[in-house]
Amino acid sequence: MKKFIGFTCAAVLVLGVVLANAQTQTKKLGLVVSTLNNPFFVTLQKGAQDEAKKLGYELVVLDSQNDPAKELSNVEDLLTQKVAVLLINPVDSDAVGQAIKIANRAKIPVVTLDRSAASGVVASHVASDNTAGGKMAADFLISKFPNGAKVVELEGIPGASAARERGSGFDNGIKGKLTLLTKQPADFDRTKGLHVMENILQSQKEIDAVFAQNDEMALGAIKALQAAGRKNVLVVGFDATDDAVAAVKKGTLAATIAQKPALIGSMGIDTADKIVKGQKVNKYTPVALELVVKK
Repeated sequence: MKKFIGFTCAAVLVLGVVLANAQTQTKKLGLVVSTLNNPFFVTLQKGAQDEAKKLGYELVVLDSQNDPAKELSNVEDLLTQKVAVLLINPVDSDAVGQAIKIANRAKIPVVTLDRSAASGVVASHVASDNTAGGKMAADFLISKFPNGAKVVELEGIPGASAARERGSGFDNGIKGKLTLLTKQPADFDRTKGLHVMENILQSQKEIDAVFAQNDEMALGAIKALQAAGRKNVLVVGFDATDDAVAAVKKGTLAATIAQKPALIGSMGIDTADKIVKGQKVNKYTPVALELVVKK
């Protein structure tokens, strides 16, 4: 009888350890961010971290440094750590498919943030309506130039869904109303935005406005315009980062489309939490946008 009790206690102890380990595993989430060299994604990460802490999850965050190869390595690293859900903000919507398919084979659910994936199975996508945001920027400039204007567009990373969608919304929005002089990539980067804008200014003598597909490029463009003495060019950004909102208040940036990166991050964690608990999630969760102008 004593042996039987001892065996039962041992079995219960082993079962308890197994359940504890399983619970520990399901309490770990992974977040792969395209780059932490951009205030928008730093804020997104912070929103995710705060929500993960609130819900009792350990969140492992890895930076892809805008490199698809590094992104793939980061995903493989998180899969070895047995995260319950992989949250990923892709560097490139096409290239990320390979990483997502690896997660699919490992049966780890995937949630994309801000930028979508062109391939692979994704449980849910949490993002602003980038196309609507591009149209919002177009409408703002049309309101400022009802008789037409010559516009330059700074494009983000060409393969990123955000670049395609923001560009599509803006380009279709200004069609027949404003003249798009040129559209050139600056990879969502402030320094590249500066250099690309410098080059454009050398070839384009008449520019009324610039639409940059993110605030970093917009702020770079403003520096180039200031250096060239082109003070009357209106610049519109996208993301409403702290630096951009400060520039709007100062009057150097005409407007920015306000995404809510912290909310994208926290809603991503909320979505992952539902997945862990076996609850149904939406394929797409939209995050509201708003136009930020000087008051």
